[in-house]
Amino acid sequence: MHWLYLALAIVAEVVATSALKAAEGFTRPWPALFVVLGYGVAFYFLSLTLKVVPVGVAYAIWSGVGTALIAVIGWVLFGQTLDVAALIGLALIVAGVAVLQVFSRSLGG
Repeated sequence: MHWLYLALAIVAEVVATSALKAAEGFTRPWPALFVVLGYGVAFYFLSLTLKVVPVGVAYAIWSGVGTALIAVIGWVLFGQTLDVAALIGLALIVAGVAVLQVFSRSLGG
């Protein structure tokens, strides 16, 4: 169940961060509401994850997957470009998360 909580935390954080761009400095109320609610949900589910998964591992997965997803959303929704260096960096982040998942003995539960 803790992996589901972590996935929900990641999705909520990605929604909140995407809305942060649309909130334009908290001058637009609806996107700003998504920011506040999204981060609240993200931290709630991250806290549930931390009951089982070590904080360093959970945070590495949460931030790594979130970073990669935000980069893709920035590309798709906001027309931001991803050059070769950005793509290599994102691939390394995804590889690091995969190594944690497959090989780390630090994972709890």
